[in-house]
Amino acid sequence: MNKKKSVYPGSFDPITKGHINLIERALNLYDEVIIGVLDNPNKKTWFTPAERVEMIEKIFSDKKYKGKLEVKSFKGLLIDFMEDNDVNITIRGLRAVSDYEYELQMSLTNNAISSKKLETIFLAATRDNLYLSSSIVKEIALNNGDISLFVDEKIKNVVQKRGIQKREE
Repeated sequence: MNKKKSVYPGSFDPITKGHINLIERALNLYDEVIIGVLDNPNKKTWFTPAERVEMIEKIFSDKKYKGKLEVKSFKGLLIDFMEDNDVNITIRGLRAVSDYEYELQMSLTNNAISSKKLETIFLAATRDNLYLSSSIVKEIALNNGDISLFVDEKIKNVVQKRGIQKREE
């Protein structure tokens, strides 16, 4: 029997509770979800790809995720990463109309350059996560605010410490 697999790509700098919610929902739809941590040199990130992978693995270290979830970093085109991992479905989260416009553009482009081999599944953010983004989390951490509502407890201290480092730069 073939496993139904999907990829959930993103920067995850840092991973938020909104991302976690989408991953858990994707795991209800697919046998296996590969979290693709994008290494994009054009983005100013707080964490290296290896640090982001480590944070995600820490959050999903529970045995119930074993064999269902894999975390990998990648550079370049998403379609190449998906082909390398033998996956043709990508999961994308939508928070607002602006997300939809951007994600639709990316979906149609990926579909076209993959010769229509790839599909995108859009999952709407839950009401609690509609406004949540990694950028907001970093802004709060940079200003010494409480981020506990927005990131998993397992990585909260790592994000807060990085906020302190960034504030001192």
